[in-house]
Amino acid sequence: MSIATERLSNQRLSHGQLATPAEVVAWLGAVQAQEYALAQWAIALRMQQASAASIEAACDAGAILRTHVLRPTWHFVTPEDIRWLLELTAPRVHSLNATMYRKLELDPPLLQRCGELIAAALAGGKHLTRAEIGTLLSDHGVDTSSGMRLGYITHFAELEGLICSGARSGKQHTYALLSERAPQARQLPRDAALAELTRRFFSSHGPATVKDFARWSGLTLSDGKAGLAMLAGQLEQLKIDGETYWRAAAPAPHATAPASGYLLPIYDEYTNGYKQPSAICDQNMYDQLLSARFFSAAFVYRDEIIGMWRRTFDKGHVVIELEPLRPFTSAEQAAFRAAAQRFAAFLDLPVVLPAAIG
Repeated sequence: MSIATERLSNQRLSHGQLATPAEVVAWLGAVQAQEYALAQWAIALRMQQASAASIEAACDAGAILRTHVLRPTWHFVTPEDIRWLLELTAPRVHSLNATMYRKLELDPPLLQRCGELIAAALAGGKHLTRAEIGTLLSDHGVDTSSGMRLGYITHFAELEGLICSGARSGKQHTYALLSERAPQARQLPRDAALAELTRRFFSSHGPATVKDFARWSGLTLSDGKAGLAMLAGQLEQLKIDGETYWRAAAPAPHATAPASGYLLPIYDEYTNGYKQPSAICDQNMYDQLLSARFFSAAFVYRDEIIGMWRRTFDKGHVVIELEPLRPFTSAEQAAFRAAAQRFAAFLDLPVVLPAAIG
């Protein structure tokens, strides 16, 4: 079995789909989520059955939460995991943000005061949009005329474990108190948290290298090596083309019949969870991906990236556009149609396919 094929299985794309959004997010450790709607699709791809409405309901109910964690971008995490993940990774993110804190004149006393104001306003189950938080801070003399300044204030409050995602208000995202959204969140000593994150990454993303783990987690190579050392006997080491890979020593049996084609969203864990592309495509293919208009939204056939895609909406339809990276066979065209129909069913919309495929 190739590295790419095994990753498809371990990421629960080709085998062993899970029952709930929380199970998917917990299995992967975290799911990159700055593209909110497409990150929901990334979760659905790994589920036995899911719709956009059902995953939105899970987000609103707090079954999964969205916050800045790991490397400095949005991720979905579970309420049980959010605190130990933040405590493990936030110090590194703060250090990466330090230059912007200084540039935006956000010193520690001001950030602390902003956090206190936001926490007081959210207490008692209130959920506020970013604009509403900006108005709140402005009313208390904090300059939020710069959207970037307000963004780093809320980012800081997330990293400090004060706030996380609330239920959506119409089409607007909101913030809520983390303590109210995740009252049962676990806290772990740093070594235990590092070992747990390492175990989850290599179980769900393996075979992978320690460099992959460092890139995905935002932690250091030394942290990755320490995490692996704490898991001696729980992970299996592989040597492939002179590179050391790690995976779960006893992977769970996966009984689900595999699909043959996958419309992966931009920033999917399968394409974006690793430092090097060599396991999922050759360098020539990767160069094509870099120059493609739809970079990172990959169509995968079996375990090969063979095209890029995007979706738009028109008159109650979802329109799928395709940029093949090479000519498709008839079997690949059929797989693309099936993958597109699955995406349309997720959205509960009819689909318009490219003329050459439809």
